[in-house]
Amino acid sequence: MAPRASWKGYLKLSLVSCPVRLYPATSTQDRVRFNQLHKDTHNRINMKPVDPELGLVERADLVKGYEYEDKKYVIIDDTDLEAVKLETNHTLAIEAFVEGSEVDSIWQDTPYYLAPDGAMAEETFIVLREAMRSAGKVAIARLVLSSRERMVTIAPRDRGMYVCTLRAPNEVRATATYFDDIPDAKPDAEMLELATALIKQKTTAFDPKAYEDRYEAALMAMIKEKLKGHKPIIAAEPARGNVVNLMDALKASLGQSKPPAASRSKARPAEPAAEPKAETETPGRRKAPAKRKAS
Repeated sequence: MAPRASWKGYLKLSLVSCPVRLYPATSTQDRVRFNQLHKDTHNRINMKPVDPELGLVERADLVKGYEYEDKKYVIIDDTDLEAVKLETNHTLAIEAFVEGSEVDSIWQDTPYYLAPDGAMAEETFIVLREAMRSAGKVAIARLVLSSRERMVTIAPRDRGMYVCTLRAPNEVRATATYFDDIPDAKPDAEMLELATALIKQKTTAFDPKAYEDRYEAALMAMIKEKLKGHKPIIAAEPARGNVVNLMDALKASLGQSKPPAASRSKARPAEPAAEPKAETETPGRRKAPAKRKAS
């Protein structure tokens, strides 16, 4: 079954245009979700619209209202919304091209995939895609989504294009409120060198599959145990060492040149006592008594 497009219209660059479809690039349907149930009946609770004067009301009787003063509304219906016509209602109009690095990630909001709408659109779509790829630029465009005009970026991606909506200027908070109280101080040179070395030591290629949601996996494991009638396994909190100071912490971190070995050492306190004796631990603790007997 073909995915459902969230928007259909035309991709337009100057006098060149072609029909396109916009699809959500992400999905949350596989997330663990909980429903609200009554504690005794375990029936799922339905959220129904309530009017403070009339009580329960039908959803068919609901209308849209804009609050222009406290508890005062102007009613907006579908014909009013249709009257607000912009080119971007049905056109993804490219206005400019910029370097991708100029679009700070804080402005990026929701990702979409863009594909041609039908065989007749493919040639124009491919020409525009490859022209952008050759130029190494991303396009800035506008379109109307969910009753509001959004600025978006458009860039080539595989055989299609990648669209990302941008937040409006009034949606991004200024940093001054949060950062002005941070001292404008230079770090200790030796500590900075150690921290830089630690970053270099931990630098690797990004692989999203290596960063799966461990909390969600633990939730699913707990749910499966409960379905079997078992009590949920209580996970122990990771052991935390006592940090004497920042310098010692940096030096100790650099000493852990093999992250897998470090993770195993952290996990040892939680391992069962019945595990086979490890040469790296048990003999080390028994050598001291042997020396005392010899003396």
